[in-house]
Amino acid sequence: MYELGLSAPQSLVEPVSEALMNELSALSVSVEDADADTDAERALFGEPGMPAPQPGWARSTLKALFETEAAATDAMTLLLAQDWAEGLAVQGLQAVQEQDWVRLTQSQFSPVEITANFWIVPSWHQPPAQATRVIRLDPGLAFGTGTHPTTRMCLRWIAHQSLEGQRVLDYGCGSGILAIGAALHGAASVDAVDIDPAAVEATLYNATANSVKLRAGLADLAQGAYGIVLANILATPLKLLAPLLCGHLAPRGQVLLAGILERQAEELQQAYAPWCRIEVLDREDGWVLMGGTRRVG
Repeated sequence: MYELGLSAPQSLVEPVSEALMNELSALSVSVEDADADTDAERALFGEPGMPAPQPGWARSTLKALFETEAAATDAMTLLLAQDWAEGLAVQGLQAVQEQDWVRLTQSQFSPVEITANFWIVPSWHQPPAQATRVIRLDPGLAFGTGTHPTTRMCLRWIAHQSLEGQRVLDYGCGSGILAIGAALHGAASVDAVDIDPAAVEATLYNATANSVKLRAGLADLAQGAYGIVLANILATPLKLLAPLLCGHLAPRGQVLLAGILERQAEELQQAYAPWCRIEVLDREDGWVLMGGTRRVG
């Protein structure tokens, strides 16, 4: 396998990437900031819920993989001959060792501790000896593997609640990890909903893999009142969903909200004030967990 390295200005990144993948037989193309780890490095992605500060890096490094050296050389020659590719430069062409990508990917995910006895464990790992409650969950397409602070904080909260007899709603379920956590901690019934059909499918698959019973579906599956409503999304949709989420809360029911940056906490308090007084329950790496109880009357 051979890797062709190219440097390109922002305007050429998309057309060069498309040409490599669609016309020049590249197996894959990755794009990196050419100024990474220098004083000229710039953030490309914005904070959650905020627009990206710019559409791309001023200078990018493209790395394209090819099956053979000849294919890589042909691609390089053809690209440099294009009138529209002015500003494109070759950084190098080198052979790369083939790897077991499945094994490499698996090595990047280890068991995640939620509490001393509650762990998230990928299927290729054995649970730690002290783990008495385990969620088996592999990285997939839907958000929620237990590695993000918002997910960990939600699961820690669940682990310290008495859920016996509770009806629980996981709104924006992603992988279903919070719904599964609630079921493992004794919830009487759990409904998990999402606007993404792939998330619903992932939730059902993960629930089966963990031998828990829950209902999963699109948003209209959620009906009636729940003792606990969980929502790990982002601050902007959480504000918009305040009437809906609180409408599903039983009197004295508890709402738990995550996906909120510390600076956004006051906005959420104001949005939920007509129904309940929410407060910060936990903090981790700039994120906060918020929750409160539905007022009676």
